[in-house]
Amino acid sequence: MDELEILDLIKKGESSKVQFKEMVTDTYKIATEMVAFSNSMGGIIIIGVNDKTGDISGLSYDDIQKTNSLLVNAASDIVKSPITLFTETISVEDKNVLLVHIKEGNNKPYKDNKGIVWVKNGADKRKVTSNEELARMLQIGGNIYADELVIIKSTIRDLDMKAFKKCLYRKYNERLTTLNFTLEQLLKLSIEEIFKELDLNLSLNRLMQNMGLASGDHLTLAGLLMFAEEPQGYRPVFNMQCASFLGNDISGTEFRDKENIDGHFISMFKQSLGFLNRNLRKIQEGKNFNTPGVLEIPGVVLEELVVNAMVHRDYFINSSIKLFIFDDRVEIISPGKLPNKLTVENIMSGISVARNPIIHSTAQYILPYSGLGSGILRAISRYKDIRFENDEKGDRFKAIIQRVQN
Repeated sequence: MDELEILDLIKKGESSKVQFKEMVTDTYKIATEMVAFSNSMGGIIIIGVNDKTGDISGLSYDDIQKTNSLLVNAASDIVKSPITLFTETISVEDKNVLLVHIKEGNNKPYKDNKGIVWVKNGADKRKVTSNEELARMLQIGGNIYADELVIIKSTIRDLDMKAFKKCLYRKYNERLTTLNFTLEQLLKLSIEEIFKELDLNLSLNRLMQNMGLASGDHLTLAGLLMFAEEPQGYRPVFNMQCASFLGNDISGTEFRDKENIDGHFISMFKQSLGFLNRNLRKIQEGKNFNTPGVLEIPGVVLEELVVNAMVHRDYFINSSIKLFIFDDRVEIISPGKLPNKLTVENIMSGISVARNPIIHSTAQYILPYSGLGSGILRAISRYKDIRFENDEKGDRFKAIIQRVQN
């Protein structure tokens, strides 16, 4: 960074990514600033600039040496987990300022040595006290996943056994095919009989634990959402809100159709496609009057985008998936921005990150989902007029499908 770039930063004032310090003498206080930057988007601390006026006071050679030593001690001894700094001294208006570059951390949440978690709040910082916010930071750091959380009071008895048997049929399809078992035959058997036929020396509880669907006697969130008969009895907002609007404005109050969809994954998937099918137009492809109409947006496109919303949404956010139909577009909105610094360009290139690894690994047995990052690519290949919005401020991800206009 050169002198002109620094002067431009100073002129713009402090922000979520830039902070000024005239002098640093308190190791703990500067460590809390490092924690806040590491837990947020990273940034630069410019030392030698008055944070009230923006005037450049500069640092002496001795100041720079002492400050560098203090910064290293703060980063290694007070910031937990320790972070690595990059510092540089730049001459600005014939005065030396010290730039401290702090990267966004990969092991969130970072804390100070008192156990306090700080994040940036505009040009200032704030303490994190919400369990939900802490859990989401742990998720970003790869230290916890929402779908592995245990749902207290849930039990194996909450399972929709038919749905789970269908999963087993697809999971062990090759072996069952060798044994000449059809799905219809399998559904008539008890779980114990199925395990005996598959030569699985396991209990139902042990198999579910092995799959990450249960912990002890309780279901995990993945097990609840994918196979419980009434998952919304434990997590009411993990459903789908569907609306077909008159016009193109979300603030409109007139609807052609509205539905709140509950149930486990298979049920929600089928009901959501039913809602789309009854509210989208059918188009005649052939010239013959008797040619059956096809959906204006290919069914495979809708399937891929609905499944993507269910599998990859952020389950640390207590909100529903939204499925909105307007006169000119369809919007599928899932809670949570793209994880781990993914971009829209990344996902359109087939790059994906498993935010919910248990759901990711099991969805292939119950939904049209491969888990290979190909769903978005497949949707785009079948229907070009789709765009995606990673709404960081609103903490949500949108798939927007333009409708064919008459």
